[in-house]
Amino acid sequence: MTSRVLNRPLRIGVGGPVGSGKTVLIERLCKLLRHRYQLAVVTHDVRGREDADFLIRSGALQVDRIVGIDAGPSPSGAILHESPGNLKEIEVLIRNHPQLDLIFVERGADRVGEAIGLEQIDRLIYVIDVAAGDKIPRKGGPGIALSDLLVINKIDLAAHVGADLWAMERDTQRIRGERPYLFTNLRGGGGLLEVGRWVEAQIAPDGIPSGYSSG
Repeated sequence: MTSRVLNRPLRIGVGGPVGSGKTVLIERLCKLLRHRYQLAVVTHDVRGREDADFLIRSGALQVDRIVGIDAGPSPSGAILHESPGNLKEIEVLIRNHPQLDLIFVERGADRVGEAIGLEQIDRLIYVIDVAAGDKIPRKGGPGIALSDLLVINKIDLAAHVGADLWAMERDTQRIRGERPYLFTNLRGGGGLLEVGRWVEAQIAPDGIPSGYSSG
């Protein structure tokens, strides 16, 4: 099975606030799917290559399939200037690995509403975490409301931080309508298979990916 149409791999963005679990999600998905699909990753850090180095150390993929971009010290500057760098690195990965089925493109965000540059991707997974409080879904924002998949991570911490998972689900349904969402505990593996099944469903052999829509 392959998602490549005209030699173009599917590009799934993974966005969300810093610390929500984006890199862990990518690591787990790479290990889950790498035996069935040709994968690569582009990470984006405000400082350094921490996320890329984590993926390399964990053995998520071969080193030449993981690219880290250092955007410098300014989060706002990163949002404005990351797209050309990521797009360039995506093209390099495709050239070096012409059989790629899927590229994960990760970036952090300091505000709940920020999402990855949409010109870079075909689908968007947006990750939030329960530890930030059960008010997060009802705050909305484009990532929470309009992403192709919302992942609500760290449900194992709900009791420790006084978060009401029922309220989070109610608010998520109200904000997202029919758009899918999943509760996960990625460190413990909870919900990973469900996210993996969603990703596999996007790697469609029968057509060009429809792309992320803000409408």
